Amino acid sequence: MTFGAFVLSLSTSAAVHLGLVPSAEGGEAPAPNLELARQTIDILEMLHVKTQGNLEPEELHLLESVLHDLRLRYVESHEKER
Repeated sequence: MTFGAFVLSLSTSAAVHLGLVPSAEGGEAPAPNLELARQTIDILEMLHVKTQGNLEPEELHLLESVLHDLRLRYVESHEKER
């Protein structure tokens, strides 16, 4: 598994927890679980910190883009629950 594939796997997991991915059976997306989404985003943030200076430019760009998108979607989901 490449670093990029690992990041995308965690990103997909976070998207599922945010309720953004429809079920495999073609039904509606499950209800958001913001606690699990936050934990997955935190893991990606930890990877970002711990890999500083060790990533290829493409890997860094992917990780930063994924984090930016997930943070925005987390805030949107969090505000909807209020």
